Amino acid sequence: MKIVGVIAMLISVIPFVPSLNYVQADIECPEIEQVKETSIDDKDELFSALQIIVSDIYGKGEYGELYSEWEVLTALPFPQTVGLENDAVYYEMAKNFCGQAVADKSWLVRLYFPKWEGKSASALEGQIFLSKSKENEWFVWFRYH
Repeated sequence: MKIVGVIAMLISVIPFVPSLNYVQADIECPEIEQVKETSIDDKDELFSALQIIVSDIYGKGEYGELYSEWEVLTALPFPQTVGLENDAVYYEMAKNFCGQAVADKSWLVRLYFPKWEGKSASALEGQIFLSKSKENEWFVWFRYH
């Protein structure tokens, strides 16, 4: 009974702040046969696609306005993140989620959302894992934040 009382007391002093962002529950690993080989030469094309992708993924819902302005912090094919302090961990995640072959044909895009400054440290940055389909369309298969 004492442990329950201590836990209840701790819960009462810890403020509850609902999370505005969450880890996507579903990882939609693409079939490797459906993923097109890309390179850093595809970066401009990806940046064009991000204009629609970011709006579709982040711009909806109650907090959509806070995601209306964004900057790209990183946009690299996963293999090129090796050795980069802020990026390499996401390559490991991608390999763990969907395997080396998918990760090697995918990109990391890290985004910064300035309208979240001073409101939510966890919402300031977003990470999405993308690939390009054989039909030449970029698609997100995982959203971390």
